[in-house]
Amino acid sequence: MIVWINGAFGAGKTSTARELIDLIPNCTLYDPELIGGEVERLLPQKRLAEVGDYQDLPIWRRLVVDTAAALLTEVGGALVVPMTLLRQEYRDEIFGGLASRRIPVRHVLLRTDETILRGRIAAREVAEGDPEVNERARRWCYEHIEPYRAALGWLTGDAHVIDNTGLTPRETAVSIAAALRTGTAGVCEIVQTPEPTAETLAAGVLLFDEEDRVLLVDPTYKPGWEFPGGVVEAGEAPARAGIREVAEEIGIELTEVPRLLVVDWEPPRPPGYGGLRLLFDGGRLPARLAETLLLPGPELRGWRFVDEEEAAGLLPPGRYERLRWALRARERGTVLNLEDGVPVG
Repeated sequence: MIVWINGAFGAGKTSTARELIDLIPNCTLYDPELIGGEVERLLPQKRLAEVGDYQDLPIWRRLVVDTAAALLTEVGGALVVPMTLLRQEYRDEIFGGLASRRIPVRHVLLRTDETILRGRIAAREVAEGDPEVNERARRWCYEHIEPYRAALGWLTGDAHVIDNTGLTPRETAVSIAAALRTGTAGVCEIVQTPEPTAETLAAGVLLFDEEDRVLLVDPTYKPGWEFPGGVVEAGEAPARAGIREVAEEIGIELTEVPRLLVVDWEPPRPPGYGGLRLLFDGGRLPARLAETLLLPGPELRGWRFVDEEEAAGLLPPGRYERLRWALRARERGTVLNLEDGVPVG
């Protein structure tokens, strides 16, 4: 199990975590900030200059998950993780990666009155006797108050909230321990899809509204938007897998087998294995049917119909190229064979 303590910079996450490990049997403190420091030492300065924070680096987010899994294998029990996560897509990626390894996460948010928070930041010292380093650290915390405030909407809906404005770290830890013991701070509901161990076959279905905009969905377990669909199960026909996934994800029962648009071979990119990705044309959804779209489980956060230009800003590059050529195939009434998003043959 992982207890992820979230909150603004200066909310007292680390001091609370140190108290909490004394209250939970067989518990270990795991601070992903250490990974951030090492990543900054490993990567070339040119790459670091491209991001504003080590959390923006995909390597950091993956290492957070991999290290947590390795640490639990080594020590067992529970990990207490004091780490600010203000971007929902990063929370999705990290918690989804942990869920794929069957590691349950209990998400706790320390909510602190902003006046008290600013006072704590003003008194904060990260390097004894080094005013310049301390001032930079305080400035960093102040700059992230507004992003924290903006993230409160999804944070308070996702995490168990503890107001620690008038609490000491020990009292806050006692409150967290009680919430864990009673189940008030429950396991995050996030899809638990095991990571593949070999190449996979996946089927996606393109659904259109009456303006010919394509439907995209926002999964909670990985970054970027996606088409309805998923991995084809053993012994399952790909088109039937697409029909099943559409029904499971958005509650729409397709009555006809969708037409194949593209076959795209996705090469292995370690740690991913790649495989075949098929896109089918599920046709237009009448307005009355589009209004019945459902998100029945924790797998998806949202959906929307978008035109091709809007899709380019939502989909990861590889998925967008697959969509782009699928739309061309639909216009021409043909099937296209792609290799890594590029037509061949």
